Amino acid sequence: MMVRAVAESTASLALAVQVTVATGQVDRKRMLCLLMVVLAVADFLAAAAPAYWAMLLSRVLVGFVIGAFWSIGAGLAARLVAPEHVGRATAIIFSSVPLGSVLGVPAGTLIGDVWGWRAAFVAMGVLTVGVFAALLAFVPSLPPETPTRLSVLRDMLRVPETRVGLAVTFLIVMAHFGTYTYVTPFLEQVTGSSSGAITVYLLLYGAAGIVGNFVAGPRVGQSTRAAFMTVAAMLAAATLLLPLLGVTAVGAVALLIVWGLAYGAVPVCSQTWFAKAAPHVPEAASVLFTSSFQATISIGALLGGWVLDATSPSVVMVLGGCAAVLAVLTVALFSKPGRLT
Repeated sequence: MMVRAVAESTASLALAVQVTVATGQVDRKRMLCLLMVVLAVADFLAAAAPAYWAMLLSRVLVGFVIGAFWSIGAGLAARLVAPEHVGRATAIIFSSVPLGSVLGVPAGTLIGDVWGWRAAFVAMGVLTVGVFAALLAFVPSLPPETPTRLSVLRDMLRVPETRVGLAVTFLIVMAHFGTYTYVTPFLEQVTGSSSGAITVYLLLYGAAGIVGNFVAGPRVGQSTRAAFMTVAAMLAAATLLLPLLGVTAVGAVALLIVWGLAYGAVPVCSQTWFAKAAPHVPEAASVLFTSSFQATISIGALLGGWVLDATSPSVVMVLGGCAAVLAVLTVALFSKPGRLT
């Protein structure tokens, strides 16, 4: 499973920049439709996979779609709605992340239990075809405005706010994936919860993530700097306190809800940060957002796994909390009020 996850996120990172740059002159609606076709092919390939290599290839294709989709789609809210509604529209786009955890994982598990794991991939393929049809029917033509070139990305990296945004995104995403990937062992070994109870806890976490996403949407545009510091501090508090208060079910659930509220807001905060740092090239900002996210997912999960093997789930939580504290300090010390207020 870890190999497939690493393959997926690595493909997402490696191809996000190249695809966005190479297709800079292509209508973004056409690109989104093409990506849905590739995703459907990946799902149906997984459903029919005769061997492990086919499943691995399927995950690489999914990673390709994830990287390219978010690089193109994350910044489209400003082109689809009026300026006063951009924050809410961005939150709606990113609500797909916690919704996928809350609805997608249980639904896939249920389908797999009843009809087999291949049926779950068939269902995903059919759903993807439905999304493709919806894009054709309801999304207007979106000609590229400022094509993303490598020189544009290099220029963005010279902007101090962009470099701070990369550092903060790296730290907070590493803090999350380095800990949440192994929260189940913590709940089993430290909290002493059953598998059924853990499922309920994680559903509550996911529901809190949806709430956090929508609460942050309208507010993050007003003060991105303060919002990012707040969610990083909440994530730090939740993970650092888990070894102390997570020994009981009540304490664990309360901290998971705080954690969900915080992480649900992270994608909106990060995307808005990059968009404000480079308002004249929104798609390039989305590329940096996607690349920094995907680069860190695998790193966080792998580091968390090494720590878990060498120590304990509690140490994993504490180290993740320390990374989140560093994120707070990075924003406080190296970003300046101005465009990010």
